[in-house]
Amino acid sequence: MERNEIQLIVNGFLVEEFEINENLINPEARLIEDLGISSLDFVDIVVIIEKEFGFKVKREEITQIRTLKDMYVYIENRI
Repeated sequence: MERNEIQLIVNGFLVEEFEINENLINPEARLIEDLGISSLDFVDIVVIIEKEFGFKVKREEITQIRTLKDMYVYIENRI
């Protein structure tokens, strides 16, 4: 799967599930500061990533993700 496909899936669930404004979504957007994702939201995001991309997310790895680009790269490297 290519990064642009990963971006479409991730951006899609952020807009649909978390009601994040599409205008805020860009690779450099910081998850907490710019998109307002809470620690509880991260739990839901992990579940969605595991379901959508078919791998288990390691907690110590997910805590290193700060921006959307970090998330895209993490997923790309895991699949």
